[in-house]
This record gives sequence, C-alpha cells and structure tokens, in this order.
Amino acid sequence: MFDSLKKEHIVAGDDFNRWKVPPASIAIHLCIGSVYAWSIFNPPLTKEFGVVAASSGDWGLQSVVWIFSVAIVFLGLAAAFGGKWLEEVGPRMVGVVAAICWGGGFLIGGFGIMTHQLWLVYLGYGVIGGCGLGLGYVSPVSTLIRWFPDRRGMATGMAIMGFGGGAMIATPIKEWLLGLYYQAPTYLGAESAVTLVTEGGKRMADVNGQMMEVVVATAKQLASAPIPLQEGVYVVGSGNTGAAATFFTLGVAYFIVMMIASFSYRVPREGWLPAGWTPPAAASRKMITHANVHIDQALKTPQFWLLWIVLCFNVTAGIGVIGVAKTMMTEIFGSTLPTIVNSAFAATYVFMISVFNMVGRFFWASTSDYIGRKNTYHVFFVLGVILYLSIPFAAEQVSINPAVTWLVMFYAATMIIFTMYGGGFATIPAYLADIFGTKFVGGIHGRLLTAWSTAGVLGPLAITKLREISIGNSVRDLAGKVDPSAFQEKFGAGLDQLDTLVAAKTVTIARLMEIAPAGTVDPTPSLYNTTMYAMAGLLVIALVANMMVRPVDDRHHMEAGAAPAPGKA
Repeated sequence: MFDSLKKEHIVAGDDFNRWKVPPASIAIHLCIGSVYAWSIFNPPLTKEFGVVAASSGDWGLQSVVWIFSVAIVFLGLAAAFGGKWLEEVGPRMVGVVAAICWGGGFLIGGFGIMTHQLWLVYLGYGVIGGCGLGLGYVSPVSTLIRWFPDRRGMATGMAIMGFGGGAMIATPIKEWLLGLYYQAPTYLGAESAVTLVTEGGKRMADVNGQMMEVVVATAKQLASAPIPLQEGVYVVGSGNTGAAATFFTLGVAYFIVMMIASFSYRVPREGWLPAGWTPPAAASRKMITHANVHIDQALKTPQFWLLWIVLCFNVTAGIGVIGVAKTMMTEIFGSTLPTIVNSAFAATYVFMISVFNMVGRFFWASTSDYIGRKNTYHVFFVLGVILYLSIPFAAEQVSINPAVTWLVMFYAATMIIFTMYGGGFATIPAYLADIFGTKFVGGIHGRLLTAWSTAGVLGPLAITKLREISIGNSVRDLAGKVDPSAFQEKFGAGLDQLDTLVAAKTVTIARLMEIAPAGTVDPTPSLYNTTMYAMAGLLVIALVANMMVRPVDDRHHMEAGAAPAPGKA
C-alpha cells in the first residue's frame, strides 16, 4: 500500500494545473499550525483538578509550557531526518505519516489529561505529535518551490501561510470545544460562609463529613469560565475543564483533513518549468544560484550555519511569547485595565497573533521576491529590536498611568513582531533555494529546522525562568509590605510559611495585592521586562549573522549530471 504513495506514482503531466497543489499544502499547515494556539490550553491544564482555580495537585504553568516546547523540538528533529526521506519518497507518503502522528498524538495526549499523567501528554502531543508537525511542515515546501520556480518567495509564503493561520482557526474552535465539554465543580458557598482550615499549605473544608481540598475562586478568576459562576469556595476534583475531550475531538478531525490533503499532492517531472518562463541570468541576481549543493555538503558551508543562527534567534525571540501569549497579555494589562483586558480580550489577542502571523508569512515572503531575502531579514532584525524594547516601556508606563495608549502601543508592537516572526519562517526556504539550489532544498530546509527545535527550548526557557524569578522577587517584596495579622487572617498561616503557601498555590501576587497597603504598585505588568531585553539582544546577534551571508563557493556545487559526492569538500 505504502509503495503507491511514493513520488514516482504521483508525477503530474505537463498539462497539470499547478494551482491545485497549494490548497493541499495550506490545509495540512492549517491543521499542524494549531500548535500556535497552545496557550489556549494553558489555563485549563493548570487547573484540571481545581477547574476554577489551581489546586495543589494541578500542574504548574512551567510544566505545561514545556509540552509546547517538546513539540517544537521534535518538529525540528523530525524535519531534519524527514527532509532527506521526503526527497526519496515524495510529499504524499510524508503527509500520510504526518497525519497519523499529529492526529494520534492528540489522542494519546487526551488520555494523559484524562488520567492526569503528564508524561503521556508529553509523549502524545509533544513527541509523537511533534514528529507529525515536522513531517507535515516540510512536505509542501520543496514541492511548491518546484511548482513555482518563478516565484519562490510567494510559493513558500503560500505553503507556510497556513501554519501561521492554523491558530487563527483553532483558537475559536478550541475555546468552543472547551466550553462545550466544561463542567463546573461543586460550589460550597461564599468564602465568609465556609469554615476553612490550612493543612500543609492546602485549603480544606468539611464536605459531607469529610475534609476535602477546596479552592477559593475570585470574581476575576471566574470571569474566564465559559458559564456564569459565583465567587466563593469550590470542591477540588468535582468538575471538568473539558481539555481531554477537546484533545480527542481535535485528534480525529485533524487526521481526516490531513489524509485528504495528502492524497491531493502531485509533483512535477524532472526539468519542468512554467510555460513561457525563462530562469533569470545568474549575473542579474547575484544571491540566487543556478547550481545545486547536496544535502550533506550544505552542512559543510558557513552559509548553512549562519542561516541556522538567523532562524534560531529570530524564532527564539518570538516563540516564547507565543507560547504564553494569553497569559502575558492578562498579566501585563489585566490588573491595570481590567475592564478592557478580560478573558475574551485575551482570547482575541491570541486570535490576532495568528492573523498577523499568517499575513506576515505571505506578505514578507512575497516582498522578498522584490527586495531580496537578505534585505528582508535585515528589516526583521533592525525593526524587531526597536519593537521588543518598546514592550517593557509600555508595561512600566501602564503601571504608573493605566491608560489605553500603552495597551495600543503594546498591541501594535507585538502584532508587527509576529508578522516578522511568521515572515522569517516563510522566507527561509526561498533563501535556502537561492543559496543552495532547488534540487535538495527540502532536505536542507529540514535540517535547518533543528534551529527551530533549539529555539523551542531557548524561548520558553527564557520566558518561564525569568518570569519565575520575577514572580519570586515580587511575592517576597509584597509579603514584606503586608500586615502580618492580615496575612494570617487571609491565608490561615503566618509569614514564616510563605514558601509552603506559594508552593501550594495558595499565595499569589494577586492575592497579596488584595491585602497590600494602599498605593502599592502591582508588579505583575513588569514580569516580562527582562525577557524582552534578552530577546532584543538575540536579534542583534542574528542581524550580524545575516550580514555575513555570501554566495556559496563554487567548490561546494554539484557538477551538472554528476552523481552526488557529499564526502568531497
């Protein structure tokens, strides 16, 4: 059966309409691009037991965020190995395997959520699903570059545009499914009407003669619930966030769509060119080669590693933000502009990230056909540094003066950043084809995506670790300002148990601000400042690497008609 999927069986005739191929490519990328809406799952996964608020047994944000990172790591690894396999078997075979991995990964991950086994979520969504991401990502790229040699940037923009738009479609669908399967936990009453005790940092209450863990949900926390709920005390483990069922539903749907799209793939014959198109003379486009470099030989060139740095640091600067986009928006502006930045606004923000990410992929990749790939990346890095530095400024100003102006500034800056983030992904395959030729661009692109894997670790690591340090410092600072007796009354324990209470998620910045002295500035909006400065620094390094890119030396080129000799330098 699998032999019939190989590329020799899907070669199209000269009369084939090449515009039939992009829809299949976009469909697959729309499915796997839903990974960018991962932050939608952060809130429910961090309160699977508590449902309305995090309980002591719930997974922390730092653990959940890494599921996204693992998926990106395996995306790059699968693309690195699958890229060369793609050149051998063709896009249809690779697309089918991608559908099995991505759809199956959701099913395994859903079972992990249902049984509260975090390792299964990592295995399913992260490892197996990540492999599906990588295989699904590379399968359309080299195919479309061969179908559109006259517009390489536009071709890769079309292929990868769907990946950026995946979250745009997935965000409302995931929100709807989570609401559909949501079950509220048992309500015991207002906090003042329920007798609470603190044991080992946990809040406990008598439920039908049995002491059970409970969570105290504020109006702000309940505002994110898909159904109206009362402020007060809820029993841990008595509700359902709907995350597991959502995983199961998406897994089946993605598998079906990706299988249909994979069977729509066709490849052109060797040497095919669009009717009436003649390749431009080499002298007219000095950064575009007519020769080819073998996959293995490409790794021996400085150009490959310079472009690896360019992609890695561009992705690192954006991927950490995307992974916690909804949380970051809420933390920076939720406390200062609560009437505007509510859960619906944050969800819309994630949706708009997908819109600008998708539009940027097509816009910047198409623009690169006119201004060149190298100049396009120059724009990314110079403008990116300015925009990343503007984010801490807006966060600091909104703490002093809660004006909508700073929200608009933040919103605009991040949206432009995400167009360039997506544009970087869409432009890099055409950049590689310009430098190394089109013959092995799929395999070379796959290996370059190990930069994405690295960024998938660096980005979330930076944003979570720096955020964790900022939270710890802020909690200790606030705890030092509050009245000890007020602290005792609020949390049922003294300041000497602060670390235990923080570990059990009983004490948070938001809860401390409720008893902080009047005039105390909420430190929440500044939690990401250090991260933004670090990301701007990475873009400066990427700018230098991009400036160093030159055409590949002739000694690395394959001779026309000769068998590849990757062992020769």
